[in-house]
Amino acid sequence: MSHITIDYSKETQFSEAWIALAVMLTVFGLVFRQKSLMLVAVLLLTIVPIAWLWNKLTLSGLRYERIFSERRAFSGETLELTLRVSNWKLLPVGWLQIEDQFPLDVPLLDEELITSQSPSVGHLVTAFSLRWYERVARHYQIHCPRRGFYRFGPAHLKSGDIFGLFSQEGWQKEHDWLIVYPRVVPIAELGLLSKEPFGETKARQRIFEDPMRTIGVRDHQPEDSFKHIHWKATARQQRLQTRVYEPTTSFNLIIFLNVATFPKHWQGTDPVLLERAISVAASIASYGAGQRYTVGVMANGSVPHSDQPIKVLPSRDPRQLARILEALAAVTGFATSSIENLLLTESPKLPWGATLVVVTGVVSEELVVTLLRLRDVGRRLVLVSLDQKPPPPLSPAPLPPKVGGIEGGGGMKGLEGILCYHIPGVEIDFRPPSKRGEVRGEFVQGRQAVETFTRLGD
Repeated sequence: MSHITIDYSKETQFSEAWIALAVMLTVFGLVFRQKSLMLVAVLLLTIVPIAWLWNKLTLSGLRYERIFSERRAFSGETLELTLRVSNWKLLPVGWLQIEDQFPLDVPLLDEELITSQSPSVGHLVTAFSLRWYERVARHYQIHCPRRGFYRFGPAHLKSGDIFGLFSQEGWQKEHDWLIVYPRVVPIAELGLLSKEPFGETKARQRIFEDPMRTIGVRDHQPEDSFKHIHWKATARQQRLQTRVYEPTTSFNLIIFLNVATFPKHWQGTDPVLLERAISVAASIASYGAGQRYTVGVMANGSVPHSDQPIKVLPSRDPRQLARILEALAAVTGFATSSIENLLLTESPKLPWGATLVVVTGVVSEELVVTLLRLRDVGRRLVLVSLDQKPPPPLSPAPLPPKVGGIEGGGGMKGLEGILCYHIPGVEIDFRPPSKRGEVRGEFVQGRQAVETFTRLGD
């Protein structure tokens, strides 16, 4: 249950002036025989203590909640947010004002936020009135135009007695988080090959084989097991034939994301190019997870309030894609190191047969030299460049026309043995997938906030 901390320093305390005023009115009423003055004095001596006690208890037993239809969303989606206030006591709440902190980057539809001192934070001010044991809910819609980790809260609450004589303030310090994933698109829309876009995926050595996948037959050898004999082929060939199975060595795909968008870090950041690079990395990771690859992501960027590079170690766990998307949702444009240093530092720790996919918005000569060094020691490399210029030493050799649904082909085979994709003009549609609403429910655009009432215990 959410806890509300009452700030007693902001409480309007009972003052001796109220007693002095009541005594003075009583004296004047007796001296001048004015019953009206004595009645006012009696009302003050009666109402003021009741109002003070009401104000003292008004914030106790209150519960304020933010309920999201989804805690995670993709860029471009719209979610529903419910603000719910519950009064768990017999004493009604005559008036309640809540000022909640909301991020400005995920705006509310048809609701304006009040700006604050922080350029990224606004305030949503709402007013409620609750009877005893009543719950009030208001519904809003949140638009998620861009990826990120967004914090909601804390909330400032202010209430008082029903007569309006006293007021009291409190804070609910609990936060709620909304994660907006980067945009994920099919790799064919990026200009990558639709079949084996990152090179040959079959293992070169048959260390382990899958008995459920037969790829052919061959003559029986003395060391072969009899349970692998293909009897129908043996009958046709009139000599023993053994099944040949597909190797099961997993394909390791590690994505290296370069958050730098200019050759030098002091030149600044191109936010549009950065978002495109992050979306491309997320799309490649989604493709790898769909192909049951062992996928990991490393980036030379950091999460907010940290100076450590992002690392999601390779795994085939079903939750791996969610981890990768969360890491990419939080990455900032602050480069903790160069992509060249990250490659040289982390590649020795990765499986030897892994394919390293470098996604970058800028290709420098240092990066090309690093890739060639890694190639010389036997690493499998794929370069996905969003730079306007093609990589200097890698002369483009266009792929056949209409490969992967792209006219003229979007990739090129590096003459130096590195598979390279040059996609400088790829346009990523940041609208939500058409079928996303069918899964989570379509929301009516332009609907005003709706308030519902519920009696607690009914």
